[in-house]
Parts: sequence; structure tokens; C-alpha cells
Amino acid sequence: MVTLVALCAGLYAAVLIPFKVGIPIIPGLTEVRPANVIPIVCSVLFGPAAAWGAAFGNLIGDLFGTLGPGSLFGFVGNFLYGYIPYRAWRSLARSDMEPGGDILSRGWVRRFLLVSFLASLTCALIVGYGVSVLRLFPFGPMAVVVSGNNFLVSAILGPPLLAALYPRVRRWGLLYHQVMRQEEIATARIGIVAHGLLWIGALGGIVAGCVISFGLRAVPMIGKAAEIAPMAGESGVALGVLPAVAVVLVACALL
Repeated sequence: MVTLVALCAGLYAAVLIPFKVGIPIIPGLTEVRPANVIPIVCSVLFGPAAAWGAAFGNLIGDLFGTLGPGSLFGFVGNFLYGYIPYRAWRSLARSDMEPGGDILSRGWVRRFLLVSFLASLTCALIVGYGVSVLRLFPFGPMAVVVSGNNFLVSAILGPPLLAALYPRVRRWGLLYHQVMRQEEIATARIGIVAHGLLWIGALGGIVAGCVISFGLRAVPMIGKAAEIAPMAGESGVALGVLPAVAVVLVACALL
């Protein structure tokens, strides 16, 4: 599992780094990230190794142009981005929904898209909340960019990549449930409840934060006051979104 953490981190960083300078979306904070599919795919294949790999891989990528105080929230957000897909899948999947046989069946792809969307929302919530609290960038635009960037890439590239990789990784005996002993694989304490709480916290936090952030930023300002308009009202985000962040963290602990 330690080797798989290093593999996930190295692969994630290697694909992130070339895009750090080339195609920025929010300079100094985020960019076009085709690498966002890697934590999702690795989560299904390697389980908890993907969570730590995504966290450290993103931190390594930040060393090449976006390292700053916000990297701490990026570490946590990417950890959850690699953690949630495998945990959410295990908490709800029927035995016939385990990745395997018909990996591109309609039901399988639908389940994959749902857990990918949930992971994308959670990552966006944590990262957006962090840059807002640190007064680096408004919550609304950051959350929209991160969630959209993460989900679109994983939705487009994830299913075909898993269809190609899963059978091979299984033959090599490197799937997380092949590497780990059964007693080492955490079981959901209250899976369905935790899953529901995670949806409520992630989606509710994104919506509430965007309403506060975009709404208060739209207040007309003139003169020198206009210079602080982009961050106007972000203190409201810090207080308004905090309960959602707490719900998400508790749900992840119970998932």
C-alpha cells in the first residue's frame, strides 16, 4: 500500500505539473487539470492509497507554481477527493455493482458518475472555503471552477480508463482488497446515513457559499472601495459554510 501511495502521488504530480504554467484558470491557484481523473480512478483501484496519493501528489504539484497557505486546504480537499469514491462505493454498492464484469454497464457508469460528482463537490467545498477564509479568492468562483473541472474530467476520462485498467490491475493482484487483509479494510459505520449527510453537507455548502459569495460581491461599490469588492462579504462565507464543512468531515469519518 505504501508503494501504491507513491505510485498515485507520482502519477498525479507528473500529469499536474505540465499544466501549472500552460493553461491557468485562476492564476496562482488552479489551472486546467486533466490529472483530476487520476485520484478517482486510483480510488476505485487502490482504495485508501489513492487518498494519500492525491493529497501528496497535489502538494508536489503546488511546488511548481501554486504553493501557498491555500495548499493546506488543497491537501485536505484532494485527500477527500481520493477517499470518497471508494468509500461511497463500498457503502452503497450491491455485490453485482463491484467493478468487474461489465465495467461499462449503464448501472456501473451511473454509480461511478455519482461518486465522482460527490467527490468533486466535497473537494471544491474544502478548497473554496480555504481560499475564502485566507482571503486569497472568493468562494463562489473557486468552488464552481474546482467542482466543474474535477467532475468533467473524471466523467469523460474515468469510465474508459477503468475499463482498460481494472482487469489488468486485478490480474496483477494490486486491487486494494487483494493487497489488504479483510480486517484492515474499514467498514462503514452507518453507510447510508453517512452517504446522505455527505450529499447534504457538500451540495448544501456549495450552494450556500455561492449564494453568499456571489450575492455580496454584486453590491455596487465605487472609488477605492471597488478594490475590495471581489472579497466583500467573504466573512459571511466563513461563518455560513462552516456548518457544512463540519457535516462533511463527520460524514467522511462515518462513511
